Amino acid sequence: MTDAPPPALAIEDLSVSFRVRGGDRRVVHGVSLAIGPGEAYGLVGESGCGKSTIAYATVGYLARNGRISGGRIAVAGRDLTQLGGDELRRLRASAVSMVYQDPGRALNPSLKIGRQMAEVYEPQGIGRRAALERAAEMLRRVRIADPQRVLDRYPHQLSGGMQQRVCIAMALAINPALLILDEPTTGLDATVEAEVLDLVRQLRAEFNTAILCISHNLGVIATLCERVGVLYAGTLVEEGSATELFAAPRHPYTVGLLRCLPQRGRRKDQGPLDTIPGFLPLPDQSIQGCVFAERCGLAQEICRTTPPPAFDLGEGRRSRCHFWQEAPNLPRSEPALPAAAVATAEAAPLLAVEHLSKTFHLKGHSLKAVHDVSLSLRAGETLGLVGESGSGKTTFARLLLGLVAPDQPDSMKLRGRPLPGLLDQRSPAEGKALQIVFQNPDSALNRAHAVRRIIGRAIGKLAGLTGRTRDQRLLEVTRAVRLPDRTLGAKPRQLSGGLKQRVAIARAFAGEPELVVCDEPTSALDVSVQSAILNLFVELQARRQVSYIFISHDL
Repeated sequence: MTDAPPPALAIEDLSVSFRVRGGDRRVVHGVSLAIGPGEAYGLVGESGCGKSTIAYATVGYLARNGRISGGRIAVAGRDLTQLGGDELRRLRASAVSMVYQDPGRALNPSLKIGRQMAEVYEPQGIGRRAALERAAEMLRRVRIADPQRVLDRYPHQLSGGMQQRVCIAMALAINPALLILDEPTTGLDATVEAEVLDLVRQLRAEFNTAILCISHNLGVIATLCERVGVLYAGTLVEEGSATELFAAPRHPYTVGLLRCLPQRGRRKDQGPLDTIPGFLPLPDQSIQGCVFAERCGLAQEICRTTPPPAFDLGEGRRSRCHFWQEAPNLPRSEPALPAAAVATAEAAPLLAVEHLSKTFHLKGHSLKAVHDVSLSLRAGETLGLVGESGSGKTTFARLLLGLVAPDQPDSMKLRGRPLPGLLDQRSPAEGKALQIVFQNPDSALNRAHAVRRIIGRAIGKLAGLTGRTRDQRLLEVTRAVRLPDRTLGAKPRQLSGGLKQRVAIARAFAGEPELVVCDEPTSALDVSVQSAILNLFVELQARRQVSYIFISHDL
């Protein structure tokens, strides 16, 4: 009789703290979970709940001011908290790998793919030529048809889906016992997402690799994972099989998350999406009772004074809720929105695009990124723009904003007047009329500046306001997007993804634009924040009669 193998990952009573301004801020509180060999476990929750912190703690990649302040983490039976630097590096090289959210940032832009993949094999003492051969074979296993061509390219020469396949190939090259996927499909269109998930399932069966999948996409979790843990404010509030948890949640937070999912075919005139009211508690906020009590429609006095234990519901299900039996009866949050803006058919177009094209010339080759596009958009109207990665959606947005010049001048008109092709040729009024909300607020916002300066500068540049008038306008804009006043002195890195995207929206509306291009504005956000942001867009449109071009892979 042989002993059962140890779990691929065992986390016991884990707490993680960060040293900030002379004090400790605990962001993960007593989390326990286990993943067996070959099992897939999903971890869900809002931005800022601690999901990625747990992942980074598992591979020993916490920031310098972060530390495991309690509990233990064991990968394939080895306790990470007891390993020195060299032992930890050997563990990363043999037992645990991670696929990051943004493959474009995870790959070194200055090195070819072949060089980067060969480095994975170097700790195993494999020579350069043999390493390249193994790299090519690994790329074939992740369904890359021409691996030699890919090995000879730089990351920027590959599509997002191809970059993610390369990252998965590098992660699986060591045949790890545990593979961590941190938002593996964010930013990918629906067809590429399906291909990546199918690939992960196949490789998991082939390698018998355990998976910890972190995602805000509940559909991805339901498709890929057998068990799910729901994290809120650093606390694991519910756990169980994916089938049972999604069909019959037993914690009000899980119920709220599932209600935030938009239903296919739903129209904006059918009312606002469900949201979870309020915000996550601050990391240094003292909480006496349940961490979710302040946002919970079922909360009673015991919830505010006594932390709920992890109630055992049987068959591996747990819930940290005093009233877990009443969770399905959570009252709905229905924010009232003003009447939707109506674009009349008789109105002249705000924007008219006729035969718009853009050709890039690269090393003697011509690439037609946008070809003969014609459309019109009226005030208060929203145009959805969909298509696979590489179909030209973002190039079209850049053409509208004057960031790249079209092939033919006078292809665009704003309120009936020709719109110059480049931004520096446009008048100040034309410049502020068209604004954009980018997909990734981390890249769009200046990390060195506080929120007050980021938005205040936009108000000064676009609206021409200064002094007290600018400050009043700043508060109007930030409160319109429901950005708490306490965030004005913070820098982007101190905010959650949802709050950063609200900053980006406030900056776009600083000069009262007529048309806002929304380029994947919710792709990196969890479902509760997505619904709040989408409701916000509808509200701002109704109040200001602004038009949107909404680019998204999320149908």
